[in-house]
Amino acid sequence: MERHDPAVSDAAHESDGRMHIAGEWVKGEGPELTVLDKFRLQPLLRIQSPNEAQVRHAIEAAHAAYRRGAPGPYERGEILDRAARLLEQRLDAFVRTMQREAGFTQSDATGEARRCLQTLRLSAEEARRLAGEMIPLEGAPGQAGRIGFTLRVPLGVVAAITPFNSPLNTVAHKVAPAFAAGNAVILKPSTQTPLTAALLARVLMEAGMPADFITILHGSGQVVRWLQADERVRFFAFTGSTEVGRQIQQAAGLRRTQMELGSIACTILCDDANLDVALPKVVNAGYRKAGQVCTSVQLLLAQRRIVSDVEQRMQQLVSQLRFGDPADPQTFVGPVISEESAQRISAWIERAVQSGARQLAGGARQGALIPPTLLTNVSDHMEISCQEVFGPVVCILPFDTLEEAIARVNATPYGLASGIFTQRIGDALMAARQLEVGGVHINETSSSRVDLMPYGGTKDSGFGREGPHYAVHEMTEERVVTITA
Repeated sequence: MERHDPAVSDAAHESDGRMHIAGEWVKGEGPELTVLDKFRLQPLLRIQSPNEAQVRHAIEAAHAAYRRGAPGPYERGEILDRAARLLEQRLDAFVRTMQREAGFTQSDATGEARRCLQTLRLSAEEARRLAGEMIPLEGAPGQAGRIGFTLRVPLGVVAAITPFNSPLNTVAHKVAPAFAAGNAVILKPSTQTPLTAALLARVLMEAGMPADFITILHGSGQVVRWLQADERVRFFAFTGSTEVGRQIQQAAGLRRTQMELGSIACTILCDDANLDVALPKVVNAGYRKAGQVCTSVQLLLAQRRIVSDVEQRMQQLVSQLRFGDPADPQTFVGPVISEESAQRISAWIERAVQSGARQLAGGARQGALIPPTLLTNVSDHMEISCQEVFGPVVCILPFDTLEEAIARVNATPYGLASGIFTQRIGDALMAARQLEVGGVHINETSSSRVDLMPYGGTKDSGFGREGPHYAVHEMTEERVVTITA
């Protein structure tokens, strides 16, 4: 492993590719996996995965920790607040780690870290105010003098299965609310980006989280299947592909889940949209994190009267985007997660162009780098418009009426989020009511997310909601208590 970056070297040295089970960093007895520097495509470190016995031991230890009991609500809030302060002090280390293992640019990594601060602080607030409600039992006949209320109680062991494209904030969106609610957490981070998760776990434990309340298991889908086989794992929080989400949901049975799955995110530009405001937002939403965001603008629907103007202005904006080494502060688009992903994206672009699409911006693949690409004259049968691209590619599609645009969005099997730019309140509200998605953002893009909002989808994009307030309620269950005087 290269040693010239102290922050990344320290992060690797702290975990040494090991797992964290029962309060200790331990060597895995399963297969080893190599984590690459995503820009240089060179080995960064090797991580160790568990065998079945180690997974079983991890579940036993997490369940025992839950049975012993988490710190109280106030203490959990203090721990999460301290974790936010520690993370803020070490922001540069987190940023440089994500630049190497995720290929994030400086702006993307910094944005990820700063959003994580908010997620931790919001979760701290939720820990302190977790409560049920009074039940007006005396409003029922024959219940005079009887009092009723509800409690929110933790579920037990929560399994958090997290993706490479948000190796810090999505991890925090699952781990922090779970702990805020009083659960023990087993985290299986992406094998592509395990270092950032290990850094966050160390911060949480240094802040006071009991060491046996956070478990880290590396490895493939087999690790998840072993977790699914044990009924003591009471909740699965998953972000990833729809295909894998279906498998997890089927295995969960009657256990509860939160699924944030695939997407083909669309943003609509009506002919009265303020393009000076809208187009820079679209560019940011389409190309940040190299387009590897579930809500990245993949399809930009522009009303026909303005489509030529949109194409010209988008071409100029996208052609100016710097791409390359994520360590360069001027880089806006870094590599995608792997050379294999880059090869797939490049092939989709080539086949679209061969089938009649017009490329307004882009270029040849360079390793795992895909130059920011803009396409028009795209048809519905092309992979680039009917499957999730998860890369720095935006397709411009014309429409005549808003009803037509809404129908095009709803025609995809997914339903995570959409944006619409218009000054007509009636059109905006019609879109809000008719778009079959989990979030509609008016005069914002599909990728407009604030961490305190409920975030999740419908249809093949999954169900359940992230956002600490909402996630805490999903990771607890309601218990009714009555008292007869």
